[in-house]
Amino acid sequence: MQKKKVQFMCTAFRDGFQSVYGARVQTKDFLPAVAAAKEAGITYFEAGGGARFQSLYFYCQEDAFDMMDQFRATAGPDANLQTLARGVNVVGLDSQSSDIIDLHAKMFKKHGMTTIRNFDALNDVNNLIYSGQAITDAGLKHQVCVTLMALPPGCEGAHTPEFYEKTLRDILDAEVPYDSVCFKDASGTATPRVVYETIKRARKMLPEGTQISYHTHDTAGTAVACNLAALDAGADLIDLSMKPCSGGTCQPDILTMWHALRGSDYELDVDIDKVLVAEDVFVDCMKDYFLPPEAIAVEPLIPWSPMPGGALTANTQMMRDNNIMDRYPEVIKAMGEVVRKGGFGSSVTPVSQFYFQQAFNNVFFGPWKKIADSYGKMVLGYFGKTPVSPDPQVVQIAAEQLNLEPTTEKVLTLNDQDPKKGIAPAKQALQEANLPMTDENIFIAATCKEKGIAFLKGEAPLGIRKKEPEAPKTAGKLCDVNLESARIVLTVGGKDYSINIGEGIMEGALIGGPVYQSDKPMPVPNAKRNLVRIANSVNTAAMTKATGAAKTTKKAKDEEIADSGNGEALTSPMPGKIWKVMKKAGDKVAAGDVVLVLEAMKMENEIKATKAGTVTEVLVKEGDAVDGNAVLARIGD
Repeated sequence: MQKKKVQFMCTAFRDGFQSVYGARVQTKDFLPAVAAAKEAGITYFEAGGGARFQSLYFYCQEDAFDMMDQFRATAGPDANLQTLARGVNVVGLDSQSSDIIDLHAKMFKKHGMTTIRNFDALNDVNNLIYSGQAITDAGLKHQVCVTLMALPPGCEGAHTPEFYEKTLRDILDAEVPYDSVCFKDASGTATPRVVYETIKRARKMLPEGTQISYHTHDTAGTAVACNLAALDAGADLIDLSMKPCSGGTCQPDILTMWHALRGSDYELDVDIDKVLVAEDVFVDCMKDYFLPPEAIAVEPLIPWSPMPGGALTANTQMMRDNNIMDRYPEVIKAMGEVVRKGGFGSSVTPVSQFYFQQAFNNVFFGPWKKIADSYGKMVLGYFGKTPVSPDPQVVQIAAEQLNLEPTTEKVLTLNDQDPKKGIAPAKQALQEANLPMTDENIFIAATCKEKGIAFLKGEAPLGIRKKEPEAPKTAGKLCDVNLESARIVLTVGGKDYSINIGEGIMEGALIGGPVYQSDKPMPVPNAKRNLVRIANSVNTAAMTKATGAAKTTKKAKDEEIADSGNGEALTSPMPGKIWKVMKKAGDKVAAGDVVLVLEAMKMENEIKATKAGTVTEVLVKEGDAVDGNAVLARIGD
């Protein structure tokens, strides 16, 4: 029997980058791998959108439209280049108005894209109707999505084959124009049985010949099994990646899936020998980038806290940047409750980020003491209708903290009525910054706001993460060896230390006063080996001493600042970066006025005046990195 050829999209250069490197990869570094993949016969690529839009402006000092142009030039005119869109959110965390949704499709068509995969994290079909029409009207192929995930154990009410069947039926009934259908599981938590049953039902519902794609991540270690289930149920196409952006938080590797299909009724439509060459090229391209260990690992606890691959490493990296990575296990554990009480939106951007931000706040500020702005708006209805009703108590807390009433209004209607959204305010921002009034710049200003303007002005910081160059090792240098006297001088870090060795002689080293002595005699033949151990001890002791001194000095300095009599201190609730300084010394403030804005974990935290008075001093400036509990400003009477 002739085997069925399995088609696939290569996600390495979009979802792979997001899942492994937080989407922070510069174009020049990966284009040789695109060329190698093309040479291997791959013609279908994920080439942008999603986090690979904003991240280029925020961290890479690059224009996403330029990246797409270069991708097209490298992949060739016949390649199917697909990007990712988030319904009414298009390529940002915030939702947009109709004119920006239109502009999104037109700009991506202009810059060489073929297809847009379009999803709504809440599976609210109202968020797909207008965006899908805009994509089609622009002359692009529209791949409409149903988003999947498994609910944490003990939860029920959504994310079943019946729920997904109803979502697809709603899409068809709404007459959303589409060219293909994708079932997208960003967290990699849907079980093979649910995947099989869902796609089997979809195949019966859809017109004959409709292409069905299945997308998952291997975070829970079940991606290959789910891909096989999807194929058995009638899927035509699956998503695969290439190392180093494969496995773990990413899609399964092309090579892995090729191997899994050996001896089956399916055959991956690829020249596997050429793919081997392309993967070697890709690994070489990425050799200088820091690869977080969690990016390529299976995480068995993901079903309890469904963090998608595309968000997991982005958040762990931000926690590393802020020196709070040790708190990550607490945050990921807290995420389960946030999902349970949040209405069961699929854990995919932007909702996955809302979940993580609220879990983060619950850990750092106490459970539900501080509602993350976007999470609060989600449970209040400002991103659409959640699959089930959120927890009433959380809704009430969010309404009180954000000073917003719950809404059932359509998101697009709300956005079109919002004077802060759309082309007009984007044009105003460009005009105020004396920047060119192009369609591209308008879209950048609308979706990236102040950070987009900073990029266009040439003021965006570089935030890619390359490997740190290895520091030269401080090795012990043997000199002045006198085996008769069994005495050696060890030079460490330019300083000499006298060490006694010998058969039956207790070894000791005088290091800055104290004597480091072994508990066993050290024979002369073992001298070199033991000297290395001693050298390491010297270095460790010196480093510990220096670090302790630095911490003591910093603590003393912080206490000195905190004890200043120059007014009441406003402190940082967590490590982060000063995004805006709203007040200066001498300004009068009322209690609750915003003095500074601290950016941390993609959240803007307003630092407010705790009382009415006068700002006596501001101790930081925009762009400064600050520790938790750092004094930022003072308010006097």
